[in-house]
Formats: sequence, C-alpha cells, structure tokens
Amino acid sequence: MRKLPEESGDLLEIVLDLGREPEARFEGSEVILSPTPVSLEDIAYVADRVGTFGGDNRAGIARTLHRISAIRNRAGEIVGLTCRVGRAVTGRVEIIRDIVISGQSLLLLGKPGVGKTTMLREVARILADESRKRVVVVDTSNEIAGDGDIPHPGIGRSRRMQVARPELQHAVMIEAVENHMPEVIVIDEIGTELEAAAARTIAERGVQLVGTAHGNTLDNLLVNPTLNDLLGGIQSVTLSDEEARRRGTQKSVLERKAPPTFDALVEIVDRHRVTVHMPLADVVDDALRGRPRPAQLRESHPGRGVTTRLVEPSPFDDRGTRELFGDEFAFARPRRPVTLADLSEGHNGQHSMAGAETSLFPYGVSRVYLEQAIRELKVPVRIQHHVDDADLVVTLKNYYRRRDSPLRAAESEGIPITILRSNSVAQVRTFLAQLYNLEPSDPTDDALREVREGIERARQGTVVELSPQNAYIRRLQHQLVEQSELVARSTGKEPRRRLRIYPSSQAS
Repeated sequence: MRKLPEESGDLLEIVLDLGREPEARFEGSEVILSPTPVSLEDIAYVADRVGTFGGDNRAGIARTLHRISAIRNRAGEIVGLTCRVGRAVTGRVEIIRDIVISGQSLLLLGKPGVGKTTMLREVARILADESRKRVVVVDTSNEIAGDGDIPHPGIGRSRRMQVARPELQHAVMIEAVENHMPEVIVIDEIGTELEAAAARTIAERGVQLVGTAHGNTLDNLLVNPTLNDLLGGIQSVTLSDEEARRRGTQKSVLERKAPPTFDALVEIVDRHRVTVHMPLADVVDDALRGRPRPAQLRESHPGRGVTTRLVEPSPFDDRGTRELFGDEFAFARPRRPVTLADLSEGHNGQHSMAGAETSLFPYGVSRVYLEQAIRELKVPVRIQHHVDDADLVVTLKNYYRRRDSPLRAAESEGIPITILRSNSVAQVRTFLAQLYNLEPSDPTDDALREVREGIERARQGTVVELSPQNAYIRRLQHQLVEQSELVARSTGKEPRRRLRIYPSSQAS
C-alpha cells in the first residue's frame, strides 16, 4: 500500500472497482493506492463493515458523514464501491447567511461534489441553533445527518426524518410538515415531479424550505420538464395580434404559470463563489422575456469577509425548451437588431408589415428623408415622436452601439430595432420597400439617387459618405461628382468600399 501524499486532508473519495487498482481521489489529482487489483473479497470485506445498502445503493458508517455507494452487476452482486469522505465544514454558509436567516425559501444548485450537501447541513445547524427554529431534515440517503439512528452533530438541534426508500421521499416531506409542525424543512436532491409537487405544497403552507435540485444553473431548471415547476412552471400563451406586435414576439410564447416554490436560487460555483438570483419570480419572468437580469456574484475571502458584485448573464438558450414545447413557441424576448439583409430575406416573415399601418420612431435617421420615402412609396407609416408609441425603431449602427436611453427603452419594451447602413433617402426607401414587401428598386438607380442627394449636401459644406457599392456603381458615382465640379474619393475595403464627397472648400 502506497503512502498518501501530504495533502490527504483534501481527500474526496476512494474508488474500488473489481479488477482494477484501488484509487484515492483528491481535488485535482488521483493516486493509485496499490498495484494489486481489487478482488471480490476486498469489496465484500468493505461492504460487510458499513451500513446496509438501501434502494439507492448507498450506505454509511454510523455517526459519521461518510457515504459508500455500490455498483452492481446484472446479477445484483457488488462489483464496485465509491467511498466518499464526508466532513462537517463550518463557515461555508456565511456567503449566503443573510438569505438563510431572513426566512426566505432557498434552492441550491451546483455540479456534483461542489459542496451542496455540506452547505445544506450547515444551514440546518444555523437555523436550529442560532435562529432557534424548528427544523426538520428529510434525509433520504442519510447523507445530511450521517448513517445510524443518531444524527451527526453537524445538523445541530435539527430533527432528522429518514426515508425507507428513495421513491418515498415526497411522502416523507409531506409527513414532516403535517406531523411535526416544522418552521423549516431541509431536503436534499429534489429530482422527481412528485418531490417538486411536495415542495410546492410545503411552501404554500408557509414553511421555509431549503433544498437542492439536480442541475447546475437556472437555465438547466427552465428547460427541465420535471423540475421547472420549482420555478413556477412554464405554460404556452397565445397573444393577440396587437399584443404580439407590441412585444415584438411571435403569437405563441411561454410564460410562468404560478409563483416559484423558492424565493431565491443560489448556483454554487466553487467553495468560495456563488451566484445568487433573487427575487426568483422576477428573475424567471425576465429570463422568459429574453431580458435576463444581472445576478449577484458573491465571493468569500478568508479573513476579509464577502464581496458582492453584479454580473451580466448570458442570453438564455431556448433550444431545450423548444424541444419540449415545439418550435411554434418562443420566449417573449425582444428581437435582435434587424438589418436590411434580414428584411430582404423575410426574417421568417416576422417583420413583413404588408397591408398594416406601422408606427416608426426614427433615432439618428432624418425625419425629412423618412417623410420623403413615405410619400414616394405611398406606404402607411406614421412617424412617432416617442419610442413608447412605436411599433418599430429605425436607427444607425453608431447610435445603436452607444446604447442611448431611447434604444434601451425600446429593447426593454420588446420593440424591434432596425439598423440602417447610412442616413440617406436611398437607404430609408430600401428599408420601407423591404418592410412592406414592395418590388425592389434597381440598386443602380438607388445608388445614383443617393449620390445626387450627397452632392446637394456637399454643396452646403458637409462631407458626405455614401453607402458601400461595387466598383461599377462607384465609377458611375464618381462621374456624377466630377460633373458637379466636386471631389470624391473611395474609402474602405471591399465589400465595404464607398465614396466620400467633399465640399469645394475641402477638395484640396
């Protein structure tokens, strides 16, 4: 038997698999304990000296927090053991102590081995010993309070209810609230529909609930058909045409159908970092609308306390939900900025306004050019002076990048935003023609019309930059500029190469 390294205090588990060398696992490393493969006798020797294996193939050692999990062959014989080291670590809950003692129901998420059960155990101790509340721990695999009939002191004065078989966990949860008048119920690994329903029943009775669930992040729960009920559940809603246009979404959307079971959700990143989502009802609503709100990233610094900062979440990926509910459903998210290329391709037909009156709010785009294009194309467009009254916002790239308040307001209200390449009548005319599915105009005519407009503006003392064009059209534009006794120079690289027209005073 090899000697364990000095960092054996960080031992996570010992793995015994039939026919393989025994292995000790530490954080970030593994050590082979012996070159001799594990035999059936070795496995039987260990199995005989621990507690009885239950229906979940887990056992323990009385009055300890260690967990022994069995792997069986098809005949039911044990051919592998995972012996996980259990420790009652204090101080882990300080990072979320304010939430715990506030009385809010709390859901913990995180990958296996990150410390969910350790934190859950200390939560039970703090609520029972320091807050003097009546706490009941529903301990399905004896992992929270250890094996044997006497609970481990790691849960303090909390009472522990054991579960005979894993499939009965939901029944014991209900029994705990009905028979023992708890103020707090602590439950590990909510993983079935019945357990999610039992958790909702407990929360509705006014009992503080602290638990863990399968999944690493909020997004995992949202797309989990079994467990999204913990977040209030997701239902399909059909909007009216007017409401769908106002929101800038499809008619069939997904929304939360009930209050969440929990008030706050904590994603455990590692031993010293957690991400907090609260209040959970608002967080879920914003996620479903495609506007995920910033989360709290809390970091624990030994000896220096806890720091908190807001972090921007990544956009929610709804592919999992589409698989569950079908492609006709989508989160009621604001659309991404729409370009003329999107409109020319139809953008799934969502931006075609043929036959309908459109209220437009121009931001950075000339109202004079917009009015001229509306008259020429005879389209039913109404120019609005406030973004709240608009069905669609049209702007330029540099304005959109600045994220000015009108554009932020449009996004928050779900109003679609279209970005034009340049502030010109030709661009506005092309945009409206594509918006209303009108016959496209000749791009050469549009380009020559744009250069004529540019010449007039340059004569007024303004440097004018035209839209990108190919070499043939640029040559035609150069000819018109020269005929007007002005100077134009090409700038940029293909395919963005374009003309820049200079006033007479700057021609040199």
